[in-house]
Amino acid sequence: MKRWREKRSLRTGKRGIYILPNLFTSASLFGGFFAIIAAIQGRYETAAIAILISCVFDGLDGMVARLTHSTSLFGTEYDSLSDLVTFGVAPGILVFQWTLEPFGRLGWLACFVFVICGALRLARFNVQKDSVEAKFFKGLPIPAAASFIASLVLFTTALGGLPESRHVVIIVLVYILSFLMVSSIRYFSFKEFELKKQKPFNVLVAIILILIVVAYKPKIMVFLILTTYILSGPAITLYRLRKKRAMEDTLIKETPMVEEE
Repeated sequence: MKRWREKRSLRTGKRGIYILPNLFTSASLFGGFFAIIAAIQGRYETAAIAILISCVFDGLDGMVARLTHSTSLFGTEYDSLSDLVTFGVAPGILVFQWTLEPFGRLGWLACFVFVICGALRLARFNVQKDSVEAKFFKGLPIPAAASFIASLVLFTTALGGLPESRHVVIIVLVYILSFLMVSSIRYFSFKEFELKKQKPFNVLVAIILILIVVAYKPKIMVFLILTTYILSGPAITLYRLRKKRAMEDTLIKETPMVEEE
């Protein structure tokens, strides 16, 4: 039946699209658009929650596509366009409206740098996705950067707001996130963590404990988890560099010295 549909599509020149994963992508795009509207209206906490929900839908569309074997070039391009709006433009507008507007040109330039670095990150991912390790991302994923900004908004509201003197910290963080997205620092992708395969019992216990901790103080714990993930990239890079240098030093020591005659 599948071969017949493929032959028919080749004969007619028309190819269909997979509905289910693209519905999740559309839901993610809707969340990003809603976050933009909410940020413009001054509802920053609502906008932050919308971005975090969109991140969940963005993860589900890829998972569903892999589980149902419905990956396609159309889905890849549509997902990238959705990510640029949801995790590039939406958090950029949110952070500008929330705390960077008093900086004037410096503030909106920081937001533009975040958006363009996110776009470059997505373009590089689409070009290199078949030539890099599936276990790692090259550079900070744009959904993680956007989710960190959203969680930062929720974290500060949980603490009673951000002091005026700390606004400069936010603009520095925006530039740091922009740099991390276009850097070569590696981050775990979690793509090889397939839920349909058997896992050790301790993995289930750990996931349940994490969910309980997040449910207790969601605004604080989500921020701490995302902060840990963002810091994990530089930590992994430093560990690999130290390991590489240690191996090179070991090889130099084990190489016999040749005496000159």
